[in-house]
Amino acid sequence: MNSLLDVIFTTDFAFSLLRVTTPILFAALGALISNRAGIINIGMEGIMLVSALAGVIVSAYSHSAWIGLLGAVLSGTIIAGILAFFTLRFKTHIILGGVAINMFASGGTVFILYLLSGDKGSSTSLASKVLPSVQIPLLKDIPVLGPILSGHHILTYFSILSVLIVYYLLNRTPLGLRIRSVGENPHAAQSVGVSVIKIQYAALLLSGFFASLGGAYMSMGYLSLFTRDMIAGRGWIAIAAESMGRSTTVGTALTSLLFGAADALSNALQVLKIPAELIATLPYVATVIGLVIYAVSETRKKNRKIKTTTTK
Repeated sequence: MNSLLDVIFTTDFAFSLLRVTTPILFAALGALISNRAGIINIGMEGIMLVSALAGVIVSAYSHSAWIGLLGAVLSGTIIAGILAFFTLRFKTHIILGGVAINMFASGGTVFILYLLSGDKGSSTSLASKVLPSVQIPLLKDIPVLGPILSGHHILTYFSILSVLIVYYLLNRTPLGLRIRSVGENPHAAQSVGVSVIKIQYAALLLSGFFASLGGAYMSMGYLSLFTRDMIAGRGWIAIAAESMGRSTTVGTALTSLLFGAADALSNALQVLKIPAELIATLPYVATVIGLVIYAVSETRKKNRKIKTTTTK
């Protein structure tokens, strides 16, 4: 137990917590926007995977990490647009569409990587670029806080800023008001002239944008290359985080941090003599436990509403 506490209560663990939470937080914010518009983006995993590959390929051929990031964001947003097109235009079931995106991304990214580089499992032959980390002046010299908060990847800082951006978007802008109104009552929104389909298009595109940032971080920050299925369930974990956060910006950020803690813990425990297979299951076990707690909470809430209605 003492060894475990020695691993957890360190600045290195706190630094790792913010680092591993970044892709989950980006994807969870994307899931939040689409869900508030009344449409669940199940394709988060596939969008992140495609953007991770695009970031590596574009940065390798352009010799610029920033152009690679742009390529990653565009590719992920395009995939979200394709999902929106088939779902909203041709009325494809959103769950089936999302699953199709995920399956296409899993096999398609490997195929595209092989066509362009000859690599089958990872992009080792591509000289891809990595986005920079940032040392914050003054803060980096503060004991304890400096080692925890300074020196992170630039997208980690942007993920924290994105929480404020999404909160402002959903609560302080006309687009956010329309997104929330469409998600809560699409018929009422349509009756006052709001185009439900256009708003849901916009929400899915924004969802793809944030998810693609998470994918780009995985191959241009967390790692410096692309590997097969490297997202490793983080898209699904993000959807669970958004659900547990009760579709609120602050709640989604906190639950993303919770799942990030489970991921960071699994990495930290590798220094102890614990089977690697058991350690690798921690983030997914945490996801299942979180969803069970959320389901129980929602069931109790519904039962209380039913009892209140019956009493009246």
